[in-house]
Amino acid sequence: MSRIGKNPISVPNGVEVKIDGQDVAVKGPKGELSVTIAEPITVSLDEGVVTVARPNEERESRSLHGLSRTMINNMIVGVTEGYSKALEIVGTGYRVQAKGSNLEFALGYSHSITVEPAEGISFTVDGQTKLAVHGIDKQLVGETAANIRKLRKPEPYKGKGVRYVGENVRRKVGKAGK
Repeated sequence: MSRIGKNPISVPNGVEVKIDGQDVAVKGPKGELSVTIAEPITVSLDEGVVTVARPNEERESRSLHGLSRTMINNMIVGVTEGYSKALEIVGTGYRVQAKGSNLEFALGYSHSITVEPAEGISFTVDGQTKLAVHGIDKQLVGETAANIRKLRKPEPYKGKGVRYVGENVRRKVGKAGK
């Protein structure tokens, strides 16, 4: 049995879970999410507890068991609490500012870069070097934060670039001087 997959998911008050065959929809105070669970996995809801089961011990069923449970749990957490990912910008002249719902970055290129939020994503800017990505879909929040980080990855010599808060950037020693 999958250690993650066999754990039941308790549905908090104010959250509504609908199961229609392989489709699972979760509605809560922050919004609504849905996912289609892969075929051999079955999902059931009884008395406020969601359980995920697999029909056999095949390798594919075992791998999809824990994944399906985690996806449903992430949706429930997303519609109740939401997710956020914090980023910071390091480097002289590197900065970010909010222009409406968009972000405008100055990252040492000859032009500024504008990032538009996907549907269900919002940005908060704290000063000129800190920002956060917020949303109810964990995968979309992480993907948006990764795309922002990709605009200027931290370089190994001075550590300049966009990084996650708390990320440890591996540094290299520069060339030896005379």
